[in-house]
Amino acid sequence: MFKVVMPIKRKPGMSKSEFEEYYESHHRLIGEKYLRGYAHKYSRRYLHNLDDGSGAIQEDPEYDVLLEAWYPDEETFRAFLESISTPEITDEITTDEEKFFDRSSMRMYRIYEQDSEIL
Repeated sequence: MFKVVMPIKRKPGMSKSEFEEYYESHHRLIGEKYLRGYAHKYSRRYLHNLDDGSGAIQEDPEYDVLLEAWYPDEETFRAFLESISTPEITDEITTDEEKFFDRSSMRMYRIYEQDSEIL
């Protein structure tokens, strides 16, 4: 399994609810269209402050969403990147991202996971 995560910040001036609504009703569909046939799973994990009961004021998280995608292997991930590299597809994705992402905040990382069973 080859897992990729992308932390992303919303565009300045956009509320968290507007950001999440746009992502789920518009951009998610673009992601699904191009990931189909390559990724096994595509998740968006929205970050919100958690009241820990201490009364401390928390700043907004550095990022608003963690995009996660699971591929069978690195070769399939590389094939996916190649498949979206045409000018038409790149333009479609970028044009939509510019509506709600702070594109300068976007990063991409490969994830190596270690899990513990807690009984």
